[in-house]
Amino acid sequence: MPAKSPRGSEFRVTEIRLKKGEPVEKALRRLKKRIDREGTLKTVRSHRHFEKPSEKRRRKMKVARFSAMLRDRYADM
Repeated sequence: MPAKSPRGSEFRVTEIRLKKGEPVEKALRRLKKRIDREGTLKTVRSHRHFEKPSEKRRRKMKVARFSAMLRDRYADM
């Protein structure tokens, strides 16, 4: 069940279980991979400041152009 933040919105807590005899460094690596896969850090960083709708549109269009360029470049392979 998601926990409640002070502002009233819900958020998920990413957690991992330590396996028996597993070094903490290895568990940290697993945690970092999971956070990266879930996009947690990306979301937190995007919420650091307000992004105007026009800026958001511009950013998404830039990503779409880049993806299309890559698709076109590697379509022959």
